[in-house]
Amino acid sequence: MARLEVGDKAPAFTLKDHSGKSVKLSDFKGSKLVVYFYPKDDTPGCTKEACQFSENLKAFSKAGVTVLGISADSIEKHQAFRAKYGLTLSLLSDPERTTMEAYGAFGEKMMYGKKVTGVIRSTFIIDEKGKILRTWYSVKSDGHAAKVLEAISA
Repeated sequence: MARLEVGDKAPAFTLKDHSGKSVKLSDFKGSKLVVYFYPKDDTPGCTKEACQFSENLKAFSKAGVTVLGISADSIEKHQAFRAKYGLTLSLLSDPERTTMEAYGAFGEKMMYGKKVTGVIRSTFIIDEKGKILRTWYSVKSDGHAAKVLEAISA
């Protein structure tokens, strides 16, 4: 699993969002983008992270940044997750985990002292030209949205 570095070209993707609409990386050319990968809808850490990104969406938008959350969950699960918690950010479905793998957000990790294969909670800031501006791998969900917003504002 290769990790992306600052300056790398962000891997292209086309995924379905929570409403079934196709979303491509190229749709955001000319503007900054935050893409975060998370393991599963409606679990404690993922819910906290999604709620905090959603709560900060106005600040991200004011900074000219769109936020996308990506997991392997289905469109239907994303719809239920958004409705249950009043989430306003876009959630994309990557059931084959190909986009996760391209970003180094899926692979071997340590969990409770054991090596497992799964989603590596990761976040990327992508610039207007599609280059990686900042990466975070193996992040802690609580407070992470604020750290990303701080990095954008710096």
